Amino acid sequence: MEKIKEYKKGDFTVVWKPNKCIHAGECVKRLPEVYNPNDRPWIKPENASTQALKKQIDACPSGALTYK
Repeated sequence: MEKIKEYKKGDFTVVWKPNKCIHAGECVKRLPEVYNPNDRPWIKPENASTQALKKQIDACPSGALTYK
């Protein structure tokens, strides 16, 4: 069964599929204020604008990060 985690910021939701993640680190490099693997939760979408989140998520090479 595929594991899916969701992180909400108002009506915007970051969707993370850990089994697809290839750990390229684009998320952490582009938005370290949002993505911190040492924190729980490790994704804090409230720390960036929706536009910045979309731009970063669109750059995810594995497709592990999407949004709705």
